[in-house]
This record gives sequence, C-alpha cells and structure tokens, in this order.
Amino acid sequence: MIWAGLLIFILFISAYMRLPLLVWSLTLAAGMFTLHIFSDFDPSSKYLLWIVLGAILIPLNFKPLRLNLFSRAIYKVMKKLMPTISQTEQEALDAGDVWWEAELFSGKPDFSFLKSLPKPVLTDEEQAFLDGPVEEFCGMLDDWQITHEDYDLAPEAWQFAKDNGFFSLIIPKQYGGLDYSAYCHSQVVMKIGSRSGSAGVTVMVPNSLGPGKLLMTYGTEEQKNYYLPRLAKGIEIPCFGLTGPDAGSDAGAMPDTGVVCYGSYEGEDKVLGIRLNFAKRYITLAPVATILGIAFKLHDPDHLIGDKDDCGITLALIKRETEGIEIGKRHFPVNHSFMNGPIRGKDVFIPLTSIIGGVDYVGKGWAMLMECLGDGRAISLPALGTAASKMGARYTGAYSRIRQQFHTPIGYFEGVEEALAEIAGQAYAIDAARSMVAVALDTGAVPSVISAIVKYQVMERMRTVLNHAMDIHGGHGICMGPHNHLARPYQLIPVGITVEGANILTRTMIVFGQGAMRSHPFLLKEVKAVHNEDERQGVKDFDNALFAHMGFIISNVVRSFWFGISFAKLVTTPGDKNTQYYYQQLVKMSSAFAFISDICVGVLGGSLKRREKISGRLADALANMYIITAVLKHYENQGSNREDLPLLHWACQDALFNVQTALKGITKNLPVPILGAICNSIIFPFTKPYQRPSDALGHKVARLTLNPSETLNRLSDGIYNSNDKDDATGRIDHAFNLVMKTDELQHKLRDAYKNGRLTSRDRDVYEEAKDKNIITGSEYVLLIETDQAIQNAIKVDEFSFKDWKIETP
Repeated sequence: MIWAGLLIFILFISAYMRLPLLVWSLTLAAGMFTLHIFSDFDPSSKYLLWIVLGAILIPLNFKPLRLNLFSRAIYKVMKKLMPTISQTEQEALDAGDVWWEAELFSGKPDFSFLKSLPKPVLTDEEQAFLDGPVEEFCGMLDDWQITHEDYDLAPEAWQFAKDNGFFSLIIPKQYGGLDYSAYCHSQVVMKIGSRSGSAGVTVMVPNSLGPGKLLMTYGTEEQKNYYLPRLAKGIEIPCFGLTGPDAGSDAGAMPDTGVVCYGSYEGEDKVLGIRLNFAKRYITLAPVATILGIAFKLHDPDHLIGDKDDCGITLALIKRETEGIEIGKRHFPVNHSFMNGPIRGKDVFIPLTSIIGGVDYVGKGWAMLMECLGDGRAISLPALGTAASKMGARYTGAYSRIRQQFHTPIGYFEGVEEALAEIAGQAYAIDAARSMVAVALDTGAVPSVISAIVKYQVMERMRTVLNHAMDIHGGHGICMGPHNHLARPYQLIPVGITVEGANILTRTMIVFGQGAMRSHPFLLKEVKAVHNEDERQGVKDFDNALFAHMGFIISNVVRSFWFGISFAKLVTTPGDKNTQYYYQQLVKMSSAFAFISDICVGVLGGSLKRREKISGRLADALANMYIITAVLKHYENQGSNREDLPLLHWACQDALFNVQTALKGITKNLPVPILGAICNSIIFPFTKPYQRPSDALGHKVARLTLNPSETLNRLSDGIYNSNDKDDATGRIDHAFNLVMKTDELQHKLRDAYKNGRLTSRDRDVYEEAKDKNIITGSEYVLLIETDQAIQNAIKVDEFSFKDWKIETP
C-alpha cells in the first residue's frame, strides 16, 4: 500500500508541477524501479506493472506511434464535429492581443507580469491640460441647460472644445493633434463626464468611435495628410455608421451595400468608384458630422478591382454634402443631448479613394473595426462609468452625512450604510479596472478580451452604484432641475449598458467566446490544426496540441483539488499580510476556472456558443478574476495605504464571491449532473469558502464616505469639483465641509440637551445655547451658516407652469 501511495504521490506532484511528458514518464519509471527493487511484491506482479506502464508510456512518448494509434482517429472525428468559423468570427479572433486574461486562463498566473506593469501616470503636459482647458471647459457646462433647455452644448463650448484640441486627444502631433496617452484620454473623458454626460459623450466619440483611429492605423498617406489635421482642428466633425435597423451585433447580416462601378464625381465623368445604399441609426454626432465613416458590404460583379464578386465588409469616408446623403435628424437618447441620429444613403457615388486605406483594404473592414474601435470599450465608456461611480460615492456619502432623520445622519442607519458600502466598494473596483486597461494600451497592447470585460463590468457596476445612490437620495434624486446632480447620470445608464456591444451580448458571447479561443493555451492551436488544409501537417499540429492539452487538464484537476483542501495557503505568491491571501485565492480560482472551462468545452463542444447562460457564467468568473487583479494592482499603485484596506478587502471579497457563484452555477447546470457534482466537489470540497463582505467590513467602508479623508479623495480623484456654493455638487461639498467643521459643536449641544441645560430642539437651540453661553457668538454664526448650507444642499427645484419648458410636437 505504501508503494502504491508513492506512485500516486509521484503522479500527483508531476501533474501539480506540470512536468513535461518525458520528464513525467521518467519520474514515474524511476518510482516504478524503486518499487521493483525494494517492495515485497511477487515478481509476476512487478513484471505485470512494468508491462502496463510500458503499454502506456511508450505510445505516449513515441510520437509516430502515438499519432497513428490515437491522434489521427481523434483528428478525423473532430474535423467532422468542429463547427465552421465565420469570417467575422475569425476576424474578431484575430483582432487585438492576448494579455493578462491568458494568465488567468493558464491556471498558474505569472504575477511577475503584473508587477512589471507601470503605474498610470500623466506627463506634465497632460496634467496641465486637465488642470487648465479641461477644468475651464467643465466650468462652462450647465448640464440642465444642455439637456432641458438647449438640447445641445452651448456654441461657445463647442468652439472651446475645437480650439483646444478636445477632439484630437489621440491624433499624432505631426498632424496637429495632442497625442496624449490612453490614461490621459481616460482622465479627460472621466472629468468631463462627471460634469455632463452629454458633453462627455461628445468629446469621447471623435477620440474612440470616430474614423480618426482608423485613419491613423490604415489610412493612405493622402488620407492622413488631408483628414487628420482637419479632425485635429475641429474643422471636420466625424461620426461612424455601423449599426442599422436590420443589423446590430451581427455584422454579417448588414444589408448596406456598395457596388463597384463607374460614375460621376465632383464634375468628373467615368470615375471608378462605388455606388452605395445604406441605412444607419444610433450614430453619435451624425446630426452635426461633416465627415461620415460608413461600413458596408462591397460587391464587384464586373470584377473591376479584383476577381471576387463579394468582396466583404469595407469602410469608407463620405463627405456630408455628397449627393444622396440624408442626414441631420436626431434621436433623443434618454433625455440626454449629445448629438445622435440616423444616416441614410441612396445611390451615393464615391471614388475608390474614399475607401479607408485604399483598395488594398477592400473586404478588411470588420478586422479594422475590431482592431481599432476597442478604445470605446477600453477607454471612453469605462471613463464615463467611472465618472458616474466616483460622483455617486463622493456625493451620496456627503449627502448621507448632511441629511438627517430623527436627528441622526441617514448614513448612520444600517440600511443606508449597506448601500453606501457597495457604492464605495464598487467605485473602487471600477476605478481599478479602468486604470489597468489604460496602462495596457499605453504599453502597446491591444487587449480585446480585457477591453470587453472592462466595458461590461464597469457599466454593470455603475448601474449598481447609481441605483443605490438614487435609493439613498430618494425624492431629492427624483426631482429634476438644475440642482439635481444625480438624475441625468441615472438616466444615462442604458446608454453605457447598450453601446459598443450590449452588455448581454458582451457577457454571453464575446468575453468567453472570444477569450477562450484566444487565451486558452491550446484550444486555438487545436482548432487551427483541424481546419488546416494540409491534413498531414494538421494531424501533427493537432497531436502536439491535444496531448499538451490533456496534460493541462490533468494538472488543473490536481491543482484545483489541492487548492480546495488546502485553501491555497501553501502557494507562494507576491503580496504582504494584507494582500497575499487574495493572490493565493486568485491562483486557486485560476486553476478552477481553467479546469471548468475545459470541462465545458469538452462536454458542450460547438454548442457552447449557444449555451449562453453557461458562457455568461464563465465570463463572470474570468471578469471577476480580472477585477481582483486590478484592485490589487490599484492598491499598490496608490501607495498601499492602510486607510484604503477596507476598500481593498470589500472589492476582493465581493469579486471572489462572484467567481464562486459563477463556477457553482456552471457545475449545477452541466448537462451531465453527476459530472457537475464531481467537478464541484473537486473545486469546492468544503462547500462555499467565500462569503460576501461582512457587515462589519461594510460598516468600515461606508464610514469612509461619511468623513473627509485622503482615502475619500483618492476614491473620487479625477472628477470635477465645483467651488460654487449654489452649484449642483458645490452646494453639497460646501454643506459637507461645514457639517464636519461643526461636528464637535453639535455633540456639545446634544450633551447640553441631555443634561437639561438646553430645552429647545432643532434650529431654536442655537439661540438658546448662545444666550446661555454654551457656545460663543462666532460659533453661533458658524452653526447658522451650516444650517443654511444644509437647507440649500437638500432643497429640490421648483417650477412655475410658465417656467416649465415643454416641447410640443
């Protein structure tokens, strides 16, 4: 029994350490040799064991034999079962880079990569831009006037943005742009978005969803030299049209077409070009755009530019004044006033020089979009979501401190405290996720999967933050008006959830569907091998990937079980006494995730694409592991301040619980129940090791929002703060500061009331306290000023019928 245990131990250690097959085989053979020499087994049993061992190890290690005995047959079966990959799917898979998600898929993340990432920093020029033009621009914005009265930014705001390069954050300096970092880009959009969502969207679109990035990456020299300086100076306002009435997420269903033909253009006849017919909607900046980027399917029936009839999705730039363009009407997206509307084109003729990148890029449009427009997912939308979340944390906390019920700040009630804790914890996680992906872009990576994760996670968490904030503000948040800082961000939630890949689609199809194929160590290699037209080479490649994959699965089973029974306490990871536990649990969950991912792929095969509930849970697990990583990195980047530990603990514990919930949901819903039960017992042998953040921890987190501190400043850093005492947010800050300044005086008055020295309550007590010399005259003035500031902060707007502006059809 001891010797059998020794062999099992050798197998266990080999699998845990992921030894190469040959090393693993030699180690096992050495163990068998030791057993042969020293055990008291009878000779026939020993020789039988050698025969069994040889029958297994020799075919596994002798590749030609292994290939003919196993791999070729499996290859043929997989070739029949493997679903085809569409062109748009393939282009999505090829877009961007594999980044940190590959480490999470590995089951054994390399934290040295994480440690090597630089801190997000601004250059002196970028900081000056934020402190100067961006600050001034925010001061020009009146969101109530924008959204309720003018339905547009003021003309001077538009001009200021153009004159100061707000639409050229990403354009290189050689073309007149600012050429700022991705992190600065994020900070700019976040600050503007904290002042006005409509203004934030207006600035973000030319820097992410517009054709600028496409021109920089793929444009011809002539296109770059003409358009980029004009975009940088705001002479041209861009938009990009992809979505239409009949095609949203499914680009393959796009009915918009272009046909290569000859036509007339700007006075010239017999110009070789494209005749377009298209209908687009939901296009931001379309009503005011002067240059339109359009995606369409190109056809060349007369083979004027090549030998294909159907050339594929192609991108082109069209001038607004081109004949056949219908543009200018507006949509009205959830009471926000950023320009958004439809574009239609009927028999629009453009020259071939209008194709972005020229004829060489015909049919490559989807790949170009996947490669370039990820900035919307990685930078712009997360920046807007972070702005709303930071605002929610700072001003809901302040409001909860100044607003009283039963002579007690409402933030001290446990029901409100519970919501405040989630607001602050989610805001911290959101900022961490946003910052880390910006650093990825600044280091030259194009992390398409992480970008999708950040977009959907930030927006969903922002929804949670603003829902809680609205609950706490109550009627104060409901009553619209110039003094309401919360209602417009609350209304904007569906925009962030919907655009750049609706969150339902992103979660259930993109994150794991694309992430598994791109980031898994072996899956893409197996798929490519199966689809290799050279079958001989395909079988060889498949053999290499298949057996490496099998070893990977065995290793993750062993590692998951060991981490489950040891709670990953023995894993060597970075971190100090406050953070090492989370690094260890990240290793544990990475192994479990890799194991469960392979089970799902193996059991469900190609149908996994259609099993969106399973795929969505896998996406949740992967996304929350990224959140843990980002939070740990964020905490260290900000100086590992002990005062921030409650936020770190809350965010990491919440994310671990979410990973656990996702993985348990998968094992419970596998089509083979017994397999799900076995997988669950391997990963979680002691039921549920992770719990939601405790009430005690939530109390600490909530209190961070109720008192001024450096932690609160870090949590809300980067948003616009108004010094105007009558501003929507400035009045809350002013009252909050005065409440904290008079806190000791209020305690003094309460003690005097309890002791019978004061008999009055509410505002009358100040006069009585002054008359009885309990407070000084200056303290009395300060208390009255504080009371007036509180009343100003908690009041809501009122309108007469004649002042209530209602647009009639």
